[in-house]
Amino acid sequence: MPEQAPILGVYLSETADLDALYGTALRRCASDVVLRHPGEISDPAKVRFAICWQPGADAFAPYLNLGLAMSVAAGVDALLAHPGLPDHAAVARVRDPHQADLMAGYAVHEVLHHERRFADMARNAAAAHWAPLAMRAPASVQVAVLGHGTMGRAVVRGLRAVGFAVRVACRSAPQDQLPGVSYLSGPDAVLRAAEGADYLVNVLPLTAKTENLLNGALFARLSPGAVLVQIGRGEHLCEADMMAALDAGQLAAATLDVFREEPLPPSHRFWQDARLRITPHVASDSLPEVVARQVIDTARALRDGQPMAYAVDRARGY
Repeated sequence: MPEQAPILGVYLSETADLDALYGTALRRCASDVVLRHPGEISDPAKVRFAICWQPGADAFAPYLNLGLAMSVAAGVDALLAHPGLPDHAAVARVRDPHQADLMAGYAVHEVLHHERRFADMARNAAAAHWAPLAMRAPASVQVAVLGHGTMGRAVVRGLRAVGFAVRVACRSAPQDQLPGVSYLSGPDAVLRAAEGADYLVNVLPLTAKTENLLNGALFARLSPGAVLVQIGRGEHLCEADMMAALDAGQLAAATLDVFREEPLPPSHRFWQDARLRITPHVASDSLPEVVARQVIDTARALRDGQPMAYAVDRARGY
């Protein structure tokens, strides 16, 4: 069988050295998929694809024959909104099954952290104060999960595994429904899922319909003193509405892993608010070997004129 011609790609990121993160795995997996930094590209017309994480404003401009832009992360909202992204280029994203498990572990950890009052126990331990705390049966605790894609399904499985009652807002009811989970779909699914919930976990993709969805009207549907776990996208959250809900006691606390501005500036008021748990966009991550394999498969599909398994629907946004 004749050896396939190499396909040339470029790393596009203003904030990360993608070669340092994924280059070793890419080179180990294939010799016919070649990636270079922009400064190493002598003929931009030969570049057929890019792997991307926060590309600069003019990053795409030199590559007139670009057929594919692939995000190394699960979210593609920023990439789809990039003003320089060529209209003719396909968009794809990494789908790492381990990433979903990492996300689920994060979500379950945060719900348990608040539900079992581990922060209070840590303060008691620091003061050498023996004080058992009251607890509730997990089945009596209602968790609302917004989103039922790869990440959302893993989060729902994790929460059910430790016994919580779960309602999930999803685009359509899945065929493989878990016992003990209520699946809600339709235009008011998010509001119905949130009604009376003790915890709200957001794992939605960012689209025009979901931007600013975490707002005062939604928080008002929750049980008083509820907790928000925000692991979707920063643009989902109306920050002023969240602070107002915290001040009013409608929210007792929030865990935030994603923000409108990242890194979160040192001067941002969130850092100093004891009601907030801040993490630096680490709820999950893609493993280098998984990124490499999926980039290679997608680049080869582009070269060979085959369907791209990891492509997204540009119109739908995911």
